[in-house]
Amino acid sequence: APARVAVGGATSATASSASSSETAIAIATATATARRAYTRGVKPGRGDEQTTRAARGVGHFTAEDEAALEMEAERPTRFAQQVRLVQWYPGHIAKAERALREQLRGVDAVVEVRDLRIPLATTHPEIPNWIGGKLRVLVLNRADMVSDGERQRWVAWFKKNGEKHVVLTDAKSGKGVNRVKEVALLVSEEVNAKRAAKGLMPRPVRTAIIGYPNVGKSALINRLTNSKACASAPRPGVTRNLRWVRVGGDLDLLDSPGVLPPRLADQAAAARLAMANDIGEASYLSSNVAAQLFDEMKTLPQWVGRHVGGNGKKKGAPSSVSGGGLKETTRKRFKLDAIPDAMTGEDFVIAVAEKMSSDDLERAGTRILIDFRSGALGAFCLEPAPRKGDDYADASEMGKPKRVVMDAPTEVKLGHGYYDARDEVELRELGADVDRN
Repeated sequence: APARVAVGGATSATASSASSSETAIAIATATATARRAYTRGVKPGRGDEQTTRAARGVGHFTAEDEAALEMEAERPTRFAQQVRLVQWYPGHIAKAERALREQLRGVDAVVEVRDLRIPLATTHPEIPNWIGGKLRVLVLNRADMVSDGERQRWVAWFKKNGEKHVVLTDAKSGKGVNRVKEVALLVSEEVNAKRAAKGLMPRPVRTAIIGYPNVGKSALINRLTNSKACASAPRPGVTRNLRWVRVGGDLDLLDSPGVLPPRLADQAAAARLAMANDIGEASYLSSNVAAQLFDEMKTLPQWVGRHVGGNGKKKGAPSSVSGGGLKETTRKRFKLDAIPDAMTGEDFVIAVAEKMSSDDLERAGTRILIDFRSGALGAFCLEPAPRKGDDYADASEMGKPKRVVMDAPTEVKLGHGYYDARDEVELRELGADVDRN
């Protein structure tokens, strides 16, 4: 007959065939499994009922039950066994960075493209040193995937901290891309005046497009040229070589591979790069990154708020008036019975794996990340704009590795009031588009 173990609330009694160590294992296993079942929000089945009784000190369970509970309790530890640093620095990036730094010496202006969902994580700390005092346009791409309020707060914050030219774009649809050309051409008069003084003919403005992998640099160039001049795909590492592309007769654009530091010291930022698909997938495990994504989503104001906002591009994306916030959107998207407050990112990935991918954590993690990247979970920013009292409420408080504000670009003769007004109009148009969707 199988050994039986009785578990009490404050005391434990063992059958003759069970040792005290076995009893301790049974108690710990039962308690951990019961806690896991609770955080998953799953109604207890036969095994869960036995687990719950054991955890509360009620009833008996067999040695076979104990073994099954141990196996069940081991499942969440798969995450702990997978933990590793997110690092990605393929050879083509190192080679391209050297060539890019050489080319930057001869350009007139620089367009730095960032992912507006993670504008700090997609900040290369060396860019200010590379470009010096050249005119810079800060392009916040994928603006359609961020709520209107966050767009406005980020634009205001960057301008407050010294950025003269901040442009919101959706490179896929073309929103805001013409504004990038207008700002880049601001240096045309200055450049060609100097050439005329030397007896040289006018030439197009040379502008470098730089930024992290997969932030939309090539897509931006293709929109500006109204062609498929540059290879573009929704994954990092597609562009591997520098290439000049002419836009009309007055602007030359340098398409460059994504560049990033050789070592990603800030692992929280590195994880966000993985979430947004701005870093090679070989550098991380989807299950781990999806778990971190869920944990970060829980910290956002939209988690339980009403305004989530979908981008309208993905079937099933929430509207801006959908009730329940991001939490309810996520629950419905992955067909979960509930998302308890105590649920962790690991619990969430396990629950999705059980529900939708035959207990395969990697498949579940990949599915979660795809839904975030496509906008199926709504329009929101993983890095909310700093506010007063936050660590980065003022750019002067930022450490050198995370510096995002450079010295003021070269002054130009044209007035900027007109362009500030244009920024405001475009910002409102983008907000209206998201709200309508």
